Amino acid sequence: MASLDLAWYNCLALVAAMLFARWFLDPLRPIPTVGGPSLPLFSSLAAARWIRHGRDILQEGYDKYHGSVFKVAMLDQWLVVISGPKLVEDIGKRPEQELSFHQAAGEFVQTKYTVGHEAHRDPYHVNIVREKLTRNLPAILPEVVDELSVAVHEYIPAKEDEWLSVNVMKAALQIVARASNRVFVGLPACRSRGYLDLAIGFTLDINRDRATINMFPSFMKPLIGRIVGNSAKNIRRAIPILKPMMDGRRRMMEKLGEEWPDKPNDMIQWIMDEGLSRNNTDKEMIQRVLLVNFAAIHTSSNSITHAIYHLAERPEYLVPLREEVEPIVQEEGWTKNAISRMWKLDSFLRESQRVNGINLVSLMRKAQKDIVLSDGTFIPRGTLMVTAAHSLHHDDSVYANPDTFDPWRFSRQREREGEAMRHQYVTTSVDYVPFGHGKHACPGRFFAANELKAMLAYMVLNFDMKLEGDGKRPANVHWGPTVIPAPDARVLFRKRQTSK
Repeated sequence: MASLDLAWYNCLALVAAMLFARWFLDPLRPIPTVGGPSLPLFSSLAAARWIRHGRDILQEGYDKYHGSVFKVAMLDQWLVVISGPKLVEDIGKRPEQELSFHQAAGEFVQTKYTVGHEAHRDPYHVNIVREKLTRNLPAILPEVVDELSVAVHEYIPAKEDEWLSVNVMKAALQIVARASNRVFVGLPACRSRGYLDLAIGFTLDINRDRATINMFPSFMKPLIGRIVGNSAKNIRRAIPILKPMMDGRRRMMEKLGEEWPDKPNDMIQWIMDEGLSRNNTDKEMIQRVLLVNFAAIHTSSNSITHAIYHLAERPEYLVPLREEVEPIVQEEGWTKNAISRMWKLDSFLRESQRVNGINLVSLMRKAQKDIVLSDGTFIPRGTLMVTAAHSLHHDDSVYANPDTFDPWRFSRQREREGEAMRHQYVTTSVDYVPFGHGKHACPGRFFAANELKAMLAYMVLNFDMKLEGDGKRPANVHWGPTVIPAPDARVLFRKRQTSK
């Protein structure tokens, strides 16, 4: 019995020694740790704290190590956080072969397990978004506005003589899905209840699945991905809905060639053009349609909800927005050029995104090889890196009164000589990083910004709004690095008597 106990203690001692050696030799060890101890096993406690108190941990690190780097423990690995304009610029300009946005996004979203290995291995849909979606904005924006004019009133059926209480988050998901899919799959599919439920369900399931998968170490993720698999189920359910449309288009391509009169100018066609040339299966192309949906619906529904909460808290902001939007629409209609002239509207959304953020962190990168940052910090291959976006956007050395929502902050700056282009909603800088910065800034931000501006402008012209209860803006919810507008909050809407 004594020899058995001795063997047991020897095993424990060996494991402890191995863990200590791994910690001691870890090339990230010299980087200071925030949020808890970095010692083996104890770092798991810090990782649990990160889930509930991510904002506080990032702020602590930002205050202590501004202009340098620190690390925080996640359940499966370390997350290295950079701050300061020099490091933001350094990270932003590094090529994909050194610091990969795609690989980092895949880690956070767990693309291999939530969507599929092929979409992760060959993300050609990103280039389609960057090039074709952005280039076609003038042509497709009227389609978006046309869909908004129908969808907004379906999900916010307010009347002139009474206030209607609306769960904004739920309505925003439906409206954004409709407007986006007018461009992604066209009519009538964008109004199909079955398809929309799939697109929205896929978006919500990816968020749930990735949160679950990220709670486990790397060697367990393939198994956990198969167990949860909710987003994968939605992909399988989408095939019988989208395949008949794809079959019809494929027949037209075989009969009339690559181009034909009235060829659809939408996302699914662009994906088919590229995917068929790569011998993709229908499932692999549908994966990409749904993945683009996830990117659009998740971020844009959150962003418009944040903005509406601010507007409902201060309904007096409706007046200057209407004074700007109304004459422009009357003069030019709902064109891309018209929307680009709405500086106050643009500023309102940019400020909302500064105050709230898409996430607490941005500028996600994964080191593809060992590198040395401009401050001399060594970053080994495989390291995940971000910048502390929320802390940057609330830094009083960067923004005056940073915790105050100032809707015209950026439109005032654009009025200065030579500043008109620098402070647009889509413009990134070392001081404004919700869309990232540098070579791999969000490729879909131009479509998202125009869609959101059209949506907010349409609501401003058509509704009065205010908050229920005490009129105080509902607080955001934070989970790890994620920022979520209060999901159950309600806003009162009333149809404007002079609605357009």
